[in-house]
Order: sequence, then C-alpha cells, then structure tokens
Amino acid sequence: MPVSDSKRVVLGMSGGVDSSVAAKLLKDQGHEVIGVTLKVWEEEDESTVSKRWQERGCCKVGMARHVAELLGISHQVIDTRERFQKGVIDDFIGGYLEGTTPNPCVRCNERVKFGGLFQVADELGADYIATGHYANIRHDEVGAPFLVRGQDVKKDQSYFLYRIPPSWLSKMMFPLGEMEKPDVWMEAEAMGLPVDELK
Repeated sequence: MPVSDSKRVVLGMSGGVDSSVAAKLLKDQGHEVIGVTLKVWEEEDESTVSKRWQERGCCKVGMARHVAELLGISHQVIDTRERFQKGVIDDFIGGYLEGTTPNPCVRCNERVKFGGLFQVADELGADYIATGHYANIRHDEVGAPFLVRGQDVKKDQSYFLYRIPPSWLSKMMFPLGEMEKPDVWMEAEAMGLPVDELK
C-alpha cells in the first residue's frame, strides 16, 4: 500500500528476520517507526550464550530490541500473556476437546496480535500499524481495501489473516508484501543481522 508522506507507524516486531527487515524498509521510506513486541509467553532467556535466537519462542524480545537500537527507532514490550492464554491456548484446547481443529495462528492474529497493535497505535496517535507478514492490500473500484496474496507465493500468509476485519485494512501496512524471501535475507544480511542464527 503506497503511502506518500511520512506517517507514524506501529510495527509488530517479533525479533525475527521479517519484522526486522520491515522495520528498516519503513524507516527508509521516511516513516516514524515505533517497534512493539507482544509478549505472549513466559519470560525468555536473553543471554546469547545459552540459546540461539530461534530457540527463544515466537517473540524474541532481545533481538527486537537490538534491531530497534540498530535502526534508531523506539521499542516497547507489551504483556499480552493473559489475552494469548484465553484467546488462543484455552480456545484451542476447548475446540480440540469438542472435536474441531482450530488454527492458533489465525486466532492469535485476530484476537491478540492486531488487536494489541491497534490498541498501542490508538494510545500513541499512530496513523498505521504494520507487520512483517507476506500479504498485500488492494482496493476495489470504490476504494474499499481487501486482502490478497503476497508476491512470494511460497511464503504467502494471507490465509492466516483472513479473519482480520476489513475495516482494519485501511490502517494496515505489509512492507514485505511485494518481496521474495531471498531478497529479505539479503536485506537482513546487509543490516548486519545474524542471519545464520535466524534461519
């Protein structure tokens, strides 16, 4: 989604390569980027000698903080453990016991991740929220936004976002939507990120 002038953007930062590169792209476009890591699990061990980055769960606070410092953007951590437990874990267990097969990633995006990011965006007066998902937003003939696949069909994540309310899409950005994963890795390497540990 092209945005012509500088905006304040709240970016979900997991500490992974995709959100890290998304942060750089947004900053390079001239936006004021505010990195937000949603803590959904127990306290992580941030010591570099005990665990590799990819072994620290889905949200690596230490790496997200490092990338924010590297890029000179602000960063904050929001505790969403209770919301994650109720909206994703308990829901998954309940559904499984009833014979259904819930998708926890879809539930997390709908109930935890984007809701949390929009809450922070409202508090900070941000114009948009963004994530490192491989998806795109297009507009129909009357200008209404809708979700479409990312350029990299092998990494496309639009399915995991299908429960996002259409009304939210006008305030969302996916900086990696037009990129292929190999190009994201190249960008991460140019940033000086530990790509071998992030793979």
